[in-house]
Amino acid sequence: MLPFLLYAAIICSFNALLKPLIMRNFISTQTWSKSELQDIVNFAVSLKENPHQPLLQNKSVAMLFFNPSLRTKTSFEIGISELSGTAVILQPGKDAWPIEFKDNLVMDGTAEEHVKEVAQVLSSYCDCIAIRAFPEFQDWSIDRTDHVINSFAKYSTVPVVNMETIEHPCQELAHILTLQEHYGNLQGKDYLLTWTYHPKPLNTAVANSSLLIASKFGMNVKLLCPSEDYLLDDRYMDAARENCATEGTTFSITHDIDSAYSGAEIVYAKSWGSLAHYGNLEAELNLRKDFKHFIVDEQKMALTNNAVFSHCLPLRRNIKATDGVMDAEYCLAVKEAGNRKHVQKSMLTKIL
Repeated sequence: MLPFLLYAAIICSFNALLKPLIMRNFISTQTWSKSELQDIVNFAVSLKENPHQPLLQNKSVAMLFFNPSLRTKTSFEIGISELSGTAVILQPGKDAWPIEFKDNLVMDGTAEEHVKEVAQVLSSYCDCIAIRAFPEFQDWSIDRTDHVINSFAKYSTVPVVNMETIEHPCQELAHILTLQEHYGNLQGKDYLLTWTYHPKPLNTAVANSSLLIASKFGMNVKLLCPSEDYLLDDRYMDAARENCATEGTTFSITHDIDSAYSGAEIVYAKSWGSLAHYGNLEAELNLRKDFKHFIVDEQKMALTNNAVFSHCLPLRRNIKATDGVMDAEYCLAVKEAGNRKHVQKSMLTKIL
């Protein structure tokens, strides 16, 4: 019996030593606990005060951009540099070979190599792989699988980071840091996520992430959209309900503008495409043309409880929100964008 107990104790000790070394991806905040996310936000505050530290010295991050970027590319590249790391920026199909993601396929199309080889090769060069890949807006049943970043996660042997796919977890961290800087404790705050008009249907990523992070951090979350056609995927609404239940707060959905804004303390705006008409551009455009009045303006903000306003940017002025809202002291959009760099540096330090 004694040798067995000794052996068990050794194994337990060995596993305890290995636990901090287990690879951790940052693809969705829903797979991270509230306390873990708060740790990232807290360390971001420290990095904001002391930005230049050699925490990623001799570390490298391969950043693959399948879609355009301004804030994400700049904040990641500069942030990694400030931590003495190396960022390698690649654009598949432009300065890197086009990549195939389907399995068991005769590759006689435009793709020159498969994600299996790409992920393995980049893993042998770099310490982390970061992906920005928007959905294709053709079939939501396919796009909701997030197959691009999940394929990299499947074949990579280094951590994989989401720079925006059908979720935008880095934006979530910046959003929470910005709100905590303004309010401190967010528990019980009344949070409104409102749909806004845009000339074309956009990705649901920021809206999905808004529900996840606001509910996880203890706010009463309200979703405002023009009709049931603009409800988000059940996965994210169900997660918001579960998070709110855990936190003892509420989640609700409304299509009434006045009641939605009434008493809100935080207004977060985003435009997104209708999942009910996903892949049908003509039908979607015909639907959204009647909802231009969902713009965030001074009259709507006046209904709130002295709310702050924010948006992930980019934002078309006087389409999504008026000049008066964007230039108001209560607008935190630029501060939130600035905080992207700090939370991303903290997150990379955490996983590397």
